Amino acid sequence: MSRSSQAYIEAINQALAAYPYPREAEGLYAPVRYALDSGGKRIRPVLLLSAYEWVSGREDWREAALPVAVSVEVFHNFTLLHDDIMDGSDLRRGMPTVYREWGTNAAILSGDAMCILAYEGLLSVAPDCLPGVLKTFNWLAMAVCQGQQYDMEFERREKVSEGEYMRMIYLKTSALIEGALRLGAQLGGGGAGVIDTLGEFGKQLGLAFQLQDDMLDTYGDTVTFGKECGDDIWANKSTYLSIWAEVHADEVGQAELWACKQSKGMSRTEKVDRVLSVYESTGARAAIEREISLHLDAARAALARGALLLGRRGELLEGVVDALCGRKR
Repeated sequence: MSRSSQAYIEAINQALAAYPYPREAEGLYAPVRYALDSGGKRIRPVLLLSAYEWVSGREDWREAALPVAVSVEVFHNFTLLHDDIMDGSDLRRGMPTVYREWGTNAAILSGDAMCILAYEGLLSVAPDCLPGVLKTFNWLAMAVCQGQQYDMEFERREKVSEGEYMRMIYLKTSALIEGALRLGAQLGGGGAGVIDTLGEFGKQLGLAFQLQDDMLDTYGDTVTFGKECGDDIWANKSTYLSIWAEVHADEVGQAELWACKQSKGMSRTEKVDRVLSVYESTGARAAIEREISLHLDAARAALARGALLLGRRGELLEGVVDALCGRKR
């Protein structure tokens, strides 16, 4: 991790720890603090601050961009509170999820409060920049909702195409990363070409990030990953791996996948192991690794275009791509 990235993370964590929560109904904010204090990579606000510093050429990010970066992180964690309820997830970052700790109603209400708190952070933006920032923030917020809707719809469908799946993860995951980079570029005074180039970088980075998440859910280590691996298989969720296997499996493999989806009495271990066997026979893991590499290459290409537009390299963002290549959690 670079010195600048560490400075960003420390500033973000300090801002979150010192957040001036209202005194009214203090029980509303205990789950909020729990969610924000439970760690996380802070990748979205770090990307925003990196984009701001690269585009502006200035080092005044604490004053000019940190409040919006914190808003992005608060909004991201709000989506996780509700996502965990919808997915029935027990763990998040190696700790019990908010709804498991406080109950579903508290998690919904505290998540709603986090969404409002996220928008409050935008009040720091200069009046001439605020309309564009608000438009981008609203876009990324709606995209996340649209992606989650697709995700829920896909759970009720027998077949999901690769194209449909990629669109869903773009909206649910990648758009927030793209939006963070667009916000950083907007706050930094970038023109339309620079903003769009940083947005394309974020889009490709976000797709690679979610595909890695799919792979780590299936092949990662539970302790390192912070969640129980195999959740997607156990829940019959459509992922790049499952879609690839369904398309490329022979008749025996197709029958095995169908049996695993329909079986009610199968143990988690047996189900995961049997599905993994089909993934192995169809080359699903190699396929997702190729797809991840394609999106990382596209992200690097966008950074190269940005360097030409700005006349200087985005070394911090280059480091993010390199770090993602070896991601384990």
